[in-house]
Formats: sequence, C-alpha cells, structure tokens
Amino acid sequence: MIREEEVYKIGRLGKTHGVKGEISFLFDDDVFDRVDADYLVLMIDGILVPFFMEEYRFRSDTTAIVKFCDIDTQERARELTGCDVWFPRALADSDDDTITWAAIVGFDIIDNNSGKSVGRIASIDDNTLNILFCLEDGRLIPASEELITDIDKEKRTITINIPDGLLEL
Repeated sequence: MIREEEVYKIGRLGKTHGVKGEISFLFDDDVFDRVDADYLVLMIDGILVPFFMEEYRFRSDTTAIVKFCDIDTQERARELTGCDVWFPRALADSDDDTITWAAIVGFDIIDNNSGKSVGRIASIDDNTLNILFCLEDGRLIPASEELITDIDKEKRTITINIPDGLLEL
C-alpha cells in the first residue's frame, strides 16, 4: 500500500482527450519526464493507486496528454477526470541535483538561529515574484534562496535564516 508520505502531489487529471482513453494531465512538476518514470500515482476514493503509462506527449509547459495502460475508452478515462496525481519521492530523489517546489510540500521548516522547528509546509504560494512557504498553521515564510541555508531531503527539512520578528506577526 502506498502511503502519502512516500509521494507528493504533482498535478491533476483534466478532461478526456479523444475516444481511445487519453486524458489531459495538468502538472506543476515535470519530474515524471526527467526521471523517466513508468507510472504515476492517482488518488482514487482516498487510496493511492499506481497507474502505468503507455505513453504521454506534452501539449504545453504545464499540460500533457497521457494514455494509461488498460484505459482504452473515453468512458474509462472519464472516471479518472479530476483525480489528483502524485509522484513517488523515491524516484524523484534519484534526480539528485533537482528539487522542485512541489517536492518540498510536507517538509519541516527549521529556524537556523534557534534550531527549532517552525512548522510544516502545507503549500507553496508562487503566484507573485516573492515565493512563500505556506505553513500548516497559516503562517507564511519567504522562500528566498538567500535565506535558505540547507535542504535535507532525507530528513525532509529546510533550514532558513528567518528574519527577526517574522514569526511574531
């Protein structure tokens, strides 16, 4: 059984494409292409299920058309519409030099000055030029490269020089 801590969300399935079981895939992270993955993980009724890809092709920088094995009709593909798409952290970690914003959701933020945990990243706000870590408790921490001192993929932590007074806001 696949557990949520073993994967991270990279996108969502959209509308069907054609009549042979293809479906659009809106993604935030193209890790599935960079590490040459054979499968993606879909959340089906609260359960993480691996789906092997027969083929895929890119339509844009954020959209691909995917054909999953054994999904051969538009009706079968329609059942997957709206499913969240996840990717195994173990496969993503093989891409050692690259870590994406989507991959660090769930990491703990550590204050470099005190060494204490500040909170866990719930999401990334990249809608503006200033990218922010949105913590589970609702606080926002700047995701500036100048402030990040360490990223430990194994421990799933990010150490940051948090500006004085920021945590008191």
